[in-house]
Amino acid sequence: MTSPFAIVGFDLDGTLLDTSGDLAAAVNHALAGAGRPALTTGQVTTMIGGGAKHMLAQALDATGGCDESEFRGHYKALLGYYGNHLAVHTRPYPGAIAAVEALRASGTRVGVVTNKFEGFATRLLDALGLAPLFDVVIGGDTMGPGRSKPAPDGVLALVERLGGGRAAFVGDSIYDIQAGKAAGLPTVAVSFGFLLQPVGTLGADAVIDHFDQLSPVLARLSATWSAGGAPA
Repeated sequence: MTSPFAIVGFDLDGTLLDTSGDLAAAVNHALAGAGRPALTTGQVTTMIGGGAKHMLAQALDATGGCDESEFRGHYKALLGYYGNHLAVHTRPYPGAIAAVEALRASGTRVGVVTNKFEGFATRLLDALGLAPLFDVVIGGDTMGPGRSKPAPDGVLALVERLGGGRAAFVGDSIYDIQAGKAAGLPTVAVSFGFLLQPVGTLGADAVIDHFDQLSPVLARLSATWSAGGAPA
């Protein structure tokens, strides 16, 4: 079966992988060093999506604030801990790997655009044995300062590096949907990720509740999306 899109890009955290347990552990390690109480995984989940620095800033604000001069030390502690424990609890969402494998079997080129540092993203995928499934991985630091999602730069670079063609983007947050839309791509939101707001308010072109729904949704989007990058 031929895929309706030549390229499909995915967000990582909250879309392909449930990384909440390991990210919460890293946040709580940094909070402990700052003499703060631990947060629940559920609390940290609402802070994921804008990158590690944004996540930690929210965690520190939620536990009493932080002097700017002290933030760098706590941030280094978080990164150091996460780098050594990034695949302890992390697992793919149900159906995610089968969906990616089906796309690849149909000839689709598949990549990741995440706000996680590229080095962490590639190490995580490798630790889980998933690296061979993705042709390109673009992290929050890949394109340079100020160019991570919701900026479209990473999504546009993904399409370019994968040779161009009709493309779609799949994510779980407003950062993902805004980046995909700004890049001129149809977007799919997953309802099971690290949602910062109701999934119906993200403005995605389609929503899926399980990865089993991805293939038919992409076929439907392809039928209504012009080759020029706009609804037909």
